[in-house]
Amino acid sequence: QVDLVESGGGLVQPGGSLRLSCAASGTIQRLNFMAWYRQRSGPERDMIAQIFGDGNTNYFDSVGGRFTISRDIANNKLYLQMDNLKPEDTATYYCVVNGFTGSEFRAFWGQGTRVTVSS
Repeated sequence: QVDLVESGGGLVQPGGSLRLSCAASGTIQRLNFMAWYRQRSGPERDMIAQIFGDGNTNYFDSVGGRFTISRDIANNKLYLQMDNLKPEDTATYYCVVNGFTGSEFRAFWGQGTRVTVSS
């Protein structure tokens, strides 16, 4: 079982920056990747940044060059640095851990943190 708690969301003006944090607790037998998803309008949650166990990263949905995913392995934390924020980045952001628990492959989700980009 893995518990995830996101923080760092809030209201920011266009062009501004925010840093999201995700604190992880619990254990997992083998980690596939950690990721940030976001949910704008509608029910879909879209992966926007992903980091693998070897440190390789991927970015999706036009956030590349503006967002940076990173992790602090020693302290079980995942981060998302968001720069040059745009109104279309307004969303609820979720931290996800994907891996093998010993009996199944699954994803664990946090509760989300809200980011609003508006002047």
